[in-house]
Amino acid sequence: MMKLFSTHYSAKSVNVSLLIMRIGIALLMFTHGIPKIGKLSEDPVQFMDLLGLGATFSLCLAIFGEVICSLFVMLGLGTRLAVIPSIIIMLVAVFHVHIADPFVKQEMGLHYLLTYIILLIMGSGRYSIDHFLFAKNRHKQQAVLS
Repeated sequence: MMKLFSTHYSAKSVNVSLLIMRIGIALLMFTHGIPKIGKLSEDPVQFMDLLGLGATFSLCLAIFGEVICSLFVMLGLGTRLAVIPSIIIMLVAVFHVHIADPFVKQEMGLHYLLTYIILLIMGSGRYSIDHFLFAKNRHKQQAVLS
């Protein structure tokens, strides 16, 4: 019972949590992005024209953020960089597309947004490609500091 109320955590539990969060949120967003790829073949493309960039370009940006960036987040490759487009997409979805909708329509976008912000702050964790790619740099920095 005491473990349930403990505020202590191990590095392993944080890294496992980041892995679960990364893969889970990326898979969920990926399922939103895949159907958008089919919209590229429509003539004319039916999508919101964000900031006058054109419907096709706006759709390509959404696909990039929801599909390509999700793949990077799943792999833990450039995670902090990959969540930035996803954060922007969720800000647009919540505060532009669904601003007049009831909270229940905005809530999902806010969940995604909060999760992406946590990943931006925390990074991908130990169980990621980022960790393996930059392990040599960490060892060099630790040797310099010692």
